[in-house]
Amino acid sequence: QVQLVESGGGSVQAGGSLRLSCIRSGLRYASHPMAWFRQTPKNEREGVAAIDQVGTAKYNQFVEDRFRISQDDTKNILYLQMDSLKPEDTARYYCAAKQHAAQWHRLLDPQIYDYWGQGTQVTVPS
Repeated sequence: QVQLVESGGGSVQAGGSLRLSCIRSGLRYASHPMAWFRQTPKNEREGVAAIDQVGTAKYNQFVEDRFRISQDDTKNILYLQMDSLKPEDTARYYCAAKQHAAQWHRLLDPQIYDYWGQGTQVTVPS
């Protein structure tokens, strides 16, 4: 059974930083496309950053070089380092994993992912 468990969310002042973590278990191979998404009550789930099956990162334009996605050496932990946080970054952040290889242009499309975590809340007060 595949499990993804996020942690690291919280409330931080604008301009501050957070590092989200996602611990995965139950995936058969080391290299699976993985991603971070976020969602607010008003908006659809949107892709933040992703890593494909060969380790290449892809970012949504709104990240503007403020976030960095990475994995530990075992690839069992996915990170999202978020710096220069803004109030508009307030959302619930979800980790996702895909069973098979992904096409680059679809890495930030939530429909391609097979597994999801429960999410962790990030709040940046205005």
